[in-house]
Amino acid sequence: MAMIRIHSSAGVYEVHCARGVLWRARALIARAVGDATGVFVVSSPRVWRACGREVARALGISPRRAILFDDREAAKRLATVEKIASALVRVGADRHCVVIAVGGGVVGDVAGFAAATYLRGVRLVHIPTTLVAQVDSAIGGKTGVDLPEGKNLVGAFYPPKLVIADPNLLRTLPHREYRSGLYEVIKYGVIADAKLFEFLATNMNVVLRRDPEAVDWIIQRCIAIKTRVVNEDEREAGLRKILNFGHTLGHALEAATNYKRFLHGEAVAYGMVGATLLAIATHRLDLANGHRILVAIRRVGPIPDVPRLEPSRIFSLLASDKKSRAGKVRWVLPRDIGTTEWDATVPEDLALRMIQGTRLMMEEMKIDDPIIAVRKPNLTPKPPATRNIVTLRMSPPRGKTSAR
Repeated sequence: MAMIRIHSSAGVYEVHCARGVLWRARALIARAVGDATGVFVVSSPRVWRACGREVARALGISPRRAILFDDREAAKRLATVEKIASALVRVGADRHCVVIAVGGGVVGDVAGFAAATYLRGVRLVHIPTTLVAQVDSAIGGKTGVDLPEGKNLVGAFYPPKLVIADPNLLRTLPHREYRSGLYEVIKYGVIADAKLFEFLATNMNVVLRRDPEAVDWIIQRCIAIKTRVVNEDEREAGLRKILNFGHTLGHALEAATNYKRFLHGEAVAYGMVGATLLAIATHRLDLANGHRILVAIRRVGPIPDVPRLEPSRIFSLLASDKKSRAGKVRWVLPRDIGTTEWDATVPEDLALRMIQGTRLMMEEMKIDDPIIAVRKPNLTPKPPATRNIVTLRMSPPRGKTSAR
């Protein structure tokens, strides 16, 4: 079993990742939190239908005790946090209780923010049930909800006491949601791990078939990267910004479509295409590696089309993104496979053309090789200054050198 420790401002917590680790949940939780006056699960109806009985048995609670809420992105609102807090009051949760978030990214974000604010903070445990949550959102302590003006604009850094990531919980995950998580895995390969990217490039069919050994390896590899980044930069003052690759444009597209058209990873895929185009256009990334990134994204599978949106509308959402500074958009752009620049700036007119070009690129990628579309945009500003560039040297998880 892989166990990784993460150092946070609230202390050290552990991430346990292995098949079957769910059945050690009671012992792991007891060790992580000590005495607790109650264990209260927060999940969603669809997650609980898929794995609720299994999780409840592992935790030793009644399935009927779970607090359930709609986990669509459109329901990720302050009103949902209020409903969860009211439900915790009704069941008698006090300051010594434990809230366990069981679900994907939305459940983790909302339940985590509820735990951070209920009675000024109660203990939190994550049991992620989606690929994107196991490799990314359940780790690192980010919680939050959306406003009409943008994604995750209200939230808190609130580290959990424990994360239990059991890949067996992915077996009931709909394939579209599984593919959505793979875009986040590609993100990790591009920003920090050339070996992970190469594995995905040569074994995507195996990964799409959910080969257990391949899936376990990529999850542990991503967790190792996220742990290293978060240990160095918990509050996103510098290095942690690289995790936002694809999220700048992706979040804007989610907001522009009222969080109803895309799964989160699908929006990130669009954002990664846009950021890759910007990196090529500004001479940060060579055409060959840009092509490799686009091919990897295309191989994961179909993504809903982007409706015809005014680029100026998207740009206004970009400017209001929490990562912007004084209204100026800050981008995360690849320099190479495994090398990333954060806080990059580009001319506004170039960003507007990129927004338009990304939609056209995604349409062409369905029928043609991405390299053809890459060569079409006439985007040739001066080469950028070099700053905020990082290459992480990642070693394989202990005892594992390959997924084959």
